[in-house]
Amino acid sequence: MGRWIRFFIAVAIGAAAGMYYGWKLNPVRYTETTPETLRVDYKTDYVLMVAEAYRAEGDIDLAARRLALISTDQPLKTVTIAIQEAKSIPYPATDLVVMQNLEEAFKGWSPVPVKDVP
Repeated sequence: MGRWIRFFIAVAIGAAAGMYYGWKLNPVRYTETTPETLRVDYKTDYVLMVAEAYRAEGDIDLAARRLALISTDQPLKTVTIAIQEAKSIPYPATDLVVMQNLEEAFKGWSPVPVKDVP
């Protein structure tokens, strides 16, 4: 039985030393990451900011370009996912209305084709 105790003590010491090294001595430093790597709650905040900007500016194409920074999905899908997440957090009703207005705008939106540059 003594061998098992020493084994688990050695594992615990090794795990503690590894966590100390990884968290304190040499932690990972993320630099120049893309917005796609944001957590889903931060992406939801970003969609809310895009919806607020759309409400002020009224430019749906600009809103679509802004949403393309955080997702490769279609803008409508990105907004729909953000609304579902916002309901689970829960966001204030006024914020949900702003995001739902953006969602409605994307339901009738079709992307403008980009012209070839000569």
